[in-house]
Amino acid sequence: MSPLQQAKTLLVQRWGEMGGYWGINRSMAEIHALLFVTREPLCTDEIMDQLKISRGNASMNLRALVDWGLVRRVHKLGQRREFFQADTDIWSMFETIMRERRRREVEPIIATIERCREMVSQSDAGADDPQDVREFQRRTAELAAFLSAMGQLFEVVLATGGGGVNDLAAMLEHAAAPAERNSRKQRAATKR
Repeated sequence: MSPLQQAKTLLVQRWGEMGGYWGINRSMAEIHALLFVTREPLCTDEIMDQLKISRGNASMNLRALVDWGLVRRVHKLGQRREFFQADTDIWSMFETIMRERRRREVEPIIATIERCREMVSQSDAGADDPQDVREFQRRTAELAAFLSAMGQLFEVVLATGGGGVNDLAAMLEHAAAPAERNSRKQRAATKR
C-alpha cells in the first residue's frame, strides 16, 4: 500500500471513530471521509469495496449524506451507475454539520426543557416540595440560558464566514486570557 493510500485509510478510520463521538454512524463518517479525501467521484461498489461494507449500509448512509448536503450525486458521461463526491469546502461542511446537529439535538432538548418548566409551573402548588420546585426551575433556567447563549455564539461564528473564524478565535483567546490569569491566581491562593 502506498504512503498516500495508508494515510487515506488511517484518516478514514479515525474520522469514523470521531463520528461515533459526535453521534454519527461510523459507516456514515467513514464514507464521508473516503469521499472527502478522494479526488474523483466514487460509485457505491467502489465505496463498498474500499470500506468492506454491505450495499445496504453504503446506500443508506450515502442517502443520509446526500440529505445532509455533505455529499452530492455526480453523473459521469457514459456511466449508468451513480457516483458520489463530497463537498470539500471545509467551512460549508462545518456549517452543514453544525446546523444539522443543532436541529437534531439542541433544539429538541431546549423544547423539552421549556415543556418541563411549564409542567412544573402549572402544577398544583402543594404537590411538590417548594424548595425542590424552586431548585428545579433555577437549574433548568440556567441550562436553557446556557444553551441559548451557545446558540447565539453558533450564529455569530456562522456569521463570520469561513474567512473570519481565525479572527474570531484570536478575539476569544484574547478575551479568555484575563479569565485564565484570574483562575490561576485563585488556584494558587487555594493551595496556600
